[in-house]
Amino acid sequence: MPWPRSARSGRRPEGRWPRRRLRTRLTLAASAAVAVVVVGVCAAAFLVIRHQLLHQLDLHLTQSARLAAQQYRREPPGVVRGECRYLAAPACTQLVPVRPGDDPAQPYLLPVTGATRQVAAGTRGPYYSELRLADHRARMLTTPLNAGRALQVAVRADTVDQGVRQAAGLLAAVGAAGVILAGVLGSWVSRTGLAPVARLTATAGRITATRDARHRIELPTGRARGDDEITRLAASFNTMLGELEKSVTAQRRLVADASHELRTPLTALRTNADLLIRSGRLTEAQRERAATALGRQLREVTVLVNDLIELAREEEPDPLVEEVRLASVVAHGVDTARGHWPNVSFRLRIAPDADTGTVSGVPARLSRLLSSLLDNAAKFSPPDRPVEVTLERTAGCLVLAIRDHGPGIAAEDLPYVFDRFYRARTARALPGSGLGLAMARQIARAHHADLTAEHAPGGGALLRLRIPDSAAPDGLSQVSYPG
Repeated sequence: MPWPRSARSGRRPEGRWPRRRLRTRLTLAASAAVAVVVVGVCAAAFLVIRHQLLHQLDLHLTQSARLAAQQYRREPPGVVRGECRYLAAPACTQLVPVRPGDDPAQPYLLPVTGATRQVAAGTRGPYYSELRLADHRARMLTTPLNAGRALQVAVRADTVDQGVRQAAGLLAAVGAAGVILAGVLGSWVSRTGLAPVARLTATAGRITATRDARHRIELPTGRARGDDEITRLAASFNTMLGELEKSVTAQRRLVADASHELRTPLTALRTNADLLIRSGRLTEAQRERAATALGRQLREVTVLVNDLIELAREEEPDPLVEEVRLASVVAHGVDTARGHWPNVSFRLRIAPDADTGTVSGVPARLSRLLSSLLDNAAKFSPPDRPVEVTLERTAGCLVLAIRDHGPGIAAEDLPYVFDRFYRARTARALPGSGLGLAMARQIARAHHADLTAEHAPGGGALLRLRIPDSAAPDGLSQVSYPG
């Protein structure tokens, strides 16, 4: 069977390399950075030490050359001192003439080259060179003496070599210790720096396991509180968990409230359905009452279920946003409300500057918002007092005000009038599910509008809708429907 190409070549297939943990990668990166610095510093220190040792040896050769120039100025060419093969001996010294014909009969101890003759002739300056004496490395200085002669002095470089070896060993040990310390510090830095990330991961794991969004990441407090990226990430994660907890709580409350609200009409439906099943035992009037009650309850359940679907929907499916003349929507909504509530009078007033005002939105949704507000006002309005509807333009916005002359909203009920299924004490005996104002607020927010409730002067409730006028410079054209 043929082997795969990756197996034949000895390489892993692409994308199969094991992924290291983030902490391991940070540890390796920090350790490598510190190790490079330590090795660089040790290498630089080694070069400096070697240069200084050589410089000290060169200074010794220079002093020896000055002393020899004073002592052997009148000596003939040749070796004048040749015991430098010992460490304690003075520097080897010899005098070299310009012309090879003036060389002595005895051979030179130190090497004589063309460069040496050039120094003797004065055409080249002093220079240092390396050589070997008695199997030891030595360093030699060649410098002009006088009258066409060159002076050569040399000493063994054992001290330099030994110092360089000692420095290399010491710096190697220091570098190894630095690399080890870099690894330890890198591990500590990565562990400390990623501690919030580890807590974030643990918190996410607990939330996944328990499905409880109440968990939070502990953030440093006091002087230990930082403002770095990790801390901000943890704070943002806590904020996200808070919003998630609110969303989950709202969802559970919606399900609980919906099940509670549906229980009563479903029970009534089942009762009336059972009565109609046994219609043979009922009189004609009883059957008619049961059928009428069944139809009414079916309509109520249908409206309640539709309202729940509207409230639970996160966004509208492809909402058709267009420029809507709000005055016409308001006028149509008031006419429709007069048909639904024949015993309640509606008084409509549209300011001249608001008659042509337009808003960016979905006409059907705006009509639903208006019908919810009008139904709420008509429900509490006494028969002898009208529901007052006013549309005006103020500061780049169209303001719709709907006022009734009913009992008004109690102070303790004002913060909750737009909550789902909330019904004040005075409204619990009236028809409705408590979803109308909640849906109206959702539609208003989708149109970037502000819907508020307040006490009306002289009694009653006042619902005020402030929606941006698209004809104004700051008008908005985008509509979204949050859940």
